[in-house]
Amino acid sequence: MVRPILVAPAPERVVIPLRQCLGMPAAPLVSPGQAVKAGEPIACAVSADSSVPGPKLHASISGTVAAVAAGPVPAATDREETCIFIDGDGHDESYTGYQDLGDPLSMATERLRELIAEGGIVGLGGALFSTAGKLTAESAIHTLILNGTECEPYITCDEILMRDHARRIIYGARVMMRALGATQTIVGIESDMPAARVAIWDAIEAEGLDDFHVAVVTAKYPAGGENQLIELIMGQEVPEGRPPNDIGIVCQNVGTAAAVADFFRDGRPLISRVVTVSGRGIAEPLNIDARIGTPMSELFDLAGGVDDNASHLIMGGPMMGKSLPDTNLPVTKATNCLILMLPKEISPTRQEMPCIRCGECSQVCPAHLLPQQLLTAARRQDMNSLTALGLNACIECGCCDFVCPSHILLTDRFIDAKLDLRVHADEAQRAGHARQRFEARTARLERQQDARERELAQQVDSAGDAETLDAIMARVNAKDEQSDDDGNDRGNDRGNDNG
Repeated sequence: MVRPILVAPAPERVVIPLRQCLGMPAAPLVSPGQAVKAGEPIACAVSADSSVPGPKLHASISGTVAAVAAGPVPAATDREETCIFIDGDGHDESYTGYQDLGDPLSMATERLRELIAEGGIVGLGGALFSTAGKLTAESAIHTLILNGTECEPYITCDEILMRDHARRIIYGARVMMRALGATQTIVGIESDMPAARVAIWDAIEAEGLDDFHVAVVTAKYPAGGENQLIELIMGQEVPEGRPPNDIGIVCQNVGTAAAVADFFRDGRPLISRVVTVSGRGIAEPLNIDARIGTPMSELFDLAGGVDDNASHLIMGGPMMGKSLPDTNLPVTKATNCLILMLPKEISPTRQEMPCIRCGECSQVCPAHLLPQQLLTAARRQDMNSLTALGLNACIECGCCDFVCPSHILLTDRFIDAKLDLRVHADEAQRAGHARQRFEARTARLERQQDARERELAQQVDSAGDAETLDAIMARVNAKDEQSDDDGNDRGNDRGNDNG
């Protein structure tokens, strides 16, 4: 039985990393010493595409900006990132600038996307895609899919949201449907979530929505992946390297839909999220509605404290989550689950053996890739082969690792290879731009040279039309002879005068 959501009190200090939207760095809007209220904008992500507004970041508590400086962040354990440090004033006063935004179900789609970005809303499934960006589709969209599947163990934050806040989710989905121009919404729920399924059905019926449907999917990992869920529900495969909106489908997390509802109904931007706190290292596992920037250690205290023998902290699920070194790291918009594990829960590291070409990895790959061939290409750093084999379609689910009898850490290799491939692509792009600039310069110089030669030829032709070269030379020679004769005459005259 999943316990109700516990709303955490406002912490005394929050640390809010600026980088909380995939591919969009953020610039601070505040400076140290400035007073802020909960929900007030403090930073804005910068989008490379001017047509897509960047989502803002907001103060999650009221107080004073203590610093804008580097600080350790989760999922980036080997480096620090710029963060905004806010010391609370104990009043938790709310920012009122987003009250009375109007009826989103009658707004223009462009205005809706602008407001969704203003509310700082990003994908809360963990990837942190800009919600406004995903709602900006160039092709016609017919279906919005709400992802309520949680195929990894431990994570229950989406299930509890659907069970206890179904009407919020449905309202947020209606707003996103309006922004997309979609004709239907399908809520994907796993078969082992009966209470959530009933709650969503009841909310749909209470609103009398004929364009909302529920799809029950098998509780099987990794059914929660975007492309995998679309294939399970719609029976359509997303083309490799292309977004789902190319086939008229957009997928959003149920937590994202609830955040959209909070912003338009209550004027509350995304300043908190539901976090599952679980694992055998926790006394009382539960779901906590925590402010963004809250130290993780405070959530563990609310969950009854930490077992002294706890040795591993994971953000996310046990398959795709990231190991963290410190319990004092801040909660971010990507923090859907925190798992504290005991040593006996962690599989011992096994010695890697040579690949025996059994093909088990290919059998379990949900993206239908060939991990064995990808591994060979990665070892050779063959970027062309990695691209041709579809490395970027890997969802890093870890299935291939789990079944590999040689204990090869395939997922880690593929993550590193993706980084190498991205660097290679960037270098190729820069080289391409340099080649284009060189070719453009060469063509420009050739055009200038051709223009000069044409101009010179035209001048010669013009001179030839007026007077032939022989005539010009004869006229010049005649002038020279005349000058000589005049000089002799003047000399003779001077001689006669002297005589």
